[in-house]
Amino acid sequence: MTTTTTPPADAALHGREHIGRLYRAHLSKGRATLGELFGGHVETESEGAWLTTHEGRRFLNCGSYGVLITGARHPVVVRHVTEQLHRHPVASRVFLEPQAALAAQALAARAPEGLERVHFACSGAEAVETAIKIARSLGKDRLIATRGGYHGKTTGALSLTGNDLFQAPFRPLLAGVEHVPYGDADALEERLAAAAGRACFVVEPVQGEAGVVLPPPGYLRAVQELCRAYGAFFVLDEIQTGLGRLGHWWGADEEGVTPDALLAGKALGGGVLPVSAVLATPEAFAAFDKDPYLHTSTFSGTPLAMAAVRGSLAALAEEDLVGRARDLGTGMLATVREIVTRHYGPVLREVRGKGLLIGIEFTVPGPAGDLLIELIQHGVVANHSLNSHLVLRLTPPAVLTASDTRFLYDALDRACRAQAARYVPTFRR
Repeated sequence: MTTTTTPPADAALHGREHIGRLYRAHLSKGRATLGELFGGHVETESEGAWLTTHEGRRFLNCGSYGVLITGARHPVVVRHVTEQLHRHPVASRVFLEPQAALAAQALAARAPEGLERVHFACSGAEAVETAIKIARSLGKDRLIATRGGYHGKTTGALSLTGNDLFQAPFRPLLAGVEHVPYGDADALEERLAAAAGRACFVVEPVQGEAGVVLPPPGYLRAVQELCRAYGAFFVLDEIQTGLGRLGHWWGADEEGVTPDALLAGKALGGGVLPVSAVLATPEAFAAFDKDPYLHTSTFSGTPLAMAAVRGSLAALAEEDLVGRARDLGTGMLATVREIVTRHYGPVLREVRGKGLLIGIEFTVPGPAGDLLIELIQHGVVANHSLNSHLVLRLTPPAVLTASDTRFLYDALDRACRAQAARYVPTFRR
């Protein structure tokens, strides 16, 4: 049962009718309609693993697309940001500024060995664009990505995102972009050989938006070896998978690989501020080292965001949230698999995941979306998958308590019971 708190004093100002009208008038009519589909709730507060609506209803947040590995408003992150806010939130960009330097040092210290240079940005897509420009600065003008991969929706990033639905309205995109099957090292080798010395390969350790697609063991190591053999620039997109989401600091750590560039985002701002980063080798970063104005952004490395980065990294380390994500994920994967299998049986293809990135894939259209909506009715927020309508995702924070996980399992069980009969009426549950 969804818990409640006392509504805020200005609840009327935040009411669904008023906010819905503002969305339709000034933001997106489609987004307003989608909000109604999800119950018309208006979120106004968050703390830890929970968010609260204008009506005072509380929801366990197992969504937010991987941003909240530390939970909402983690006290360590908030302390860093608050102190900086009252001291110096935005820099002149003329003088040197300590927060950017300290954040870069802290991030590089957690990165795979050899990734010593850092460029900060605001969004994941900006990090992807930066990586493309780094590759171009090295003469790597043939971009290769994977089918089903997701790398953002700005022009360059969208060129890499392997989904015709998002690309079609905006073509022509970047020229010289190809897509290969995910997890297929042989297919990659063929394309790298055809563009020897000129290729840049961008890939995720686990495809999140494709529905939590895991590659075969050894795939990333094979990718690294092939990129080195054919003189390709290797970019590992860890915007969603990095910083503990997979139960490791980075997906790269599990196979011991070091890409030429690694992309971070989402969790990097500690769930408080939007910030992303590209970590690169000194060799890859050479052009940016030589000319600091070659690729810039007004809010790149802004002190307030850098304080959030330092707070996020500190919280992850001090509370061993990476290890907690690994341990929580192991138990959660088994329990979620048992619950969903019991209810959906023949229309369930697979429950898979790593760490706190879990995907529930069905064999037919419909159950994933219906279960997402039903979970909301039972007090849990989850994710749909942009590149797979058959998959419902869970991306909970690593700060879940035992009580929180019990709430999740109970809500999932009741939601499955309410929806499964529509698809498997004769299956014994």
